[in-house]
Amino acid sequence: MVTRNDPATAVLSLHAVSVLHSGRPVVDSISLDLLPGERWVILGPNGCGKTTLLRVLSLYLHPTTGVIAFRGIPLGNFDVRSVRSRIAYSSASLGAELRPALIARDVVMTARHGALEAWWHEYDDSDRERAISCLDHLGIASLAHRPFGTLSSGEQQRVLLARTLMREPEVVLLDEPSARLDLGGRERLVSDIDALSHSASHVPLVLVTHHVDEVPTTCTHAMLMKDGSALARGSIDDAITSENVSECFEIDLIVERRANGRRTAHRR
Repeated sequence: MVTRNDPATAVLSLHAVSVLHSGRPVVDSISLDLLPGERWVILGPNGCGKTTLLRVLSLYLHPTTGVIAFRGIPLGNFDVRSVRSRIAYSSASLGAELRPALIARDVVMTARHGALEAWWHEYDDSDRERAISCLDHLGIASLAHRPFGTLSSGEQQRVLLARTLMREPEVVLLDEPSARLDLGGRERLVSDIDALSHSASHVPLVLVTHHVDEVPTTCTHAMLMKDGSALARGSIDDAITSENVSECFEIDLIVERRANGRRTAHRR
């Protein structure tokens, strides 16, 4: 039987990982195994180290101490650039780095090489068709030829989510994708993440957020972070409790399940 803590079965794993900035631990001795099919949410207040941890998982930031392993092989024993191409990483800030005139299809297509411009690499008709297929998967193929800069914030984030599908990734990492979205945009994005989880059920996914009500129903596990450390970690029902969330955000909160399966938190 595969146990929850068996790192040999993990697609991506961290062991006692720490990141120091100016001698201060931004991430403090975090261990995490991402198994096939798991959907993790990393929840915590602003400045607790969530985004830094996600950048470590994306292999764009090396930890100060600790071990990262991809499919059981420690960092240093594999080609980082090759493995990065198998990890889909998206954040709300990525949109600001894209040229506004780049059409949505090309925003998705350039993910094949981890690029931000279509002219940096060669693409063929199959690449363009796949990009449109990724957009269509989220019901936004009609945006394919629209310049990215003309899209609403919600449409831009849905295009960036479609971008994560372009390379058929082995891990999907989403850093606060609903940042700057209005209520309607946020709800559509949460539904899109659920759809992505159902369609690529074997691919582990990690979502970073600081809002309990943004956690999709398909999430299976959670880590609550506070001051760079893991305050709670495990199955989502065990981790996201009123007690843990109250301690994490330093306010007395009640966490409840709504009829649709989503959670909400409010002051006691």
